[in-house]
Amino acid sequence: MRRVAQQGDGLRGARLGVKRLGAGLRAVPRAVCRDLVPVSESSPPAEQPDWMAWRPALMFPLLLGALLGVAAGTDQYAHRFHLGVEAGVVFAGIQSGAVVLGLYRPMAAWWATTSVMFVAAMWAEPRVDLDAVYPWSGPGVALQATVLFFVALRHRPRVAAETLAISLGAGVLCAALHTRPHNSPSAGLAFVCFSIAVVVGAALRGRRVARTQLVAQREMTAEERARRTLLEERTRIARELHDVVAHHMSVISIQAQVAPHLVENPSEELRENLAGIRQNAVEALTELRRVLGVLRSEDPLAEGARHAPQPSLQRLGELLANVRGAGVEVTVDVLGTPRPLSPGVELTAFRVVQEALSNAMRHAPGASVGVVVAHQSAELMVRVTNTAPDRPVAPSPGAGHGLLGMRERTAMLGGALATGATPDGGYEVTATFPLEDSRP
Repeated sequence: MRRVAQQGDGLRGARLGVKRLGAGLRAVPRAVCRDLVPVSESSPPAEQPDWMAWRPALMFPLLLGALLGVAAGTDQYAHRFHLGVEAGVVFAGIQSGAVVLGLYRPMAAWWATTSVMFVAAMWAEPRVDLDAVYPWSGPGVALQATVLFFVALRHRPRVAAETLAISLGAGVLCAALHTRPHNSPSAGLAFVCFSIAVVVGAALRGRRVARTQLVAQREMTAEERARRTLLEERTRIARELHDVVAHHMSVISIQAQVAPHLVENPSEELRENLAGIRQNAVEALTELRRVLGVLRSEDPLAEGARHAPQPSLQRLGELLANVRGAGVEVTVDVLGTPRPLSPGVELTAFRVVQEALSNAMRHAPGASVGVVVAHQSAELMVRVTNTAPDRPVAPSPGAGHGLLGMRERTAMLGGALATGATPDGGYEVTATFPLEDSRP
């Protein structure tokens, strides 16, 4: 029974294989028709070959070659194939014009050259000279090889192989249907010339496609790198601002816990409200710590930075001292009357000055730097300006993203960042931050 079942499975498998083979064979003619029927040969601008931009420049040499092809082809068809001058001009004109057409519609040009070759060979076969090159003429081989080159340059390798096979098959068919022996050295010549044209065209097309894909991959990589850098910068900003918010939430919790002891005989309602405030502050602080754990999970310096105080403009003197210690001439001007600022503004203003000083040290060696901090009624303005470098700047390793980080920080607080070169060859970074007490 098991052997019978195995035989039945084998028969079913064989039948299924035969059906699949039959379906595949039936699909071949449809696939070939779809490949070879020139419904539309226009390519999107992004996929057009580079040489297509040079088509106007290629037109003159192609026209010159086409005129030579008309003259040589007419002589062959009129005097060697004995088709008459009129028919020779028509056949040679179609084949030569197809070369020019191949710049724009290579598949249509291939159909024209192949059809003319077949019709002319079959028509002239009874009276062609026995020593004439048959079924292709010498000019016909050159013209059709050029058209095949254009086909391989514009279409997939499968289409190029199909056109090569049909072109050679048409010549073989003409030789098989002859009524008398002919001198047919053009068969081998056509095979070599056509094959070389198709291989070279397909290789150039493959090189262009690979280069296009490489450029697209580079653009995708650059976009992904920029997006990842932006996310990393935003994560770093979120970590720093989290520390500021967590500090204030801790202060609120402690004050709510201590407040009942500072009041003589506090009421039960006051105790309940203060207890609710402390509970909410503790819950919010717990959630913030949970978020911080996620943000710092891949940061190797997170544990050491967890309890470090966030910098503010009060530490600007320490920052400038470090920069001066590195040999940079730095001046600072504080305009207006300093007043308490929100922790976010303090932190962001410090980071902007810090990053601008780092950029000046990196990209403007030997330049002097000026820092201005202006406390205005409606906004805080910080400006960092450096003069032109006094020696050549060494190329920076990799792409920097300092300006991106400064712009993200400033925009998060509703401020504006302006950067650009100065007339003396230096560079300037200006950031403005709206102050909360100036808002309605």
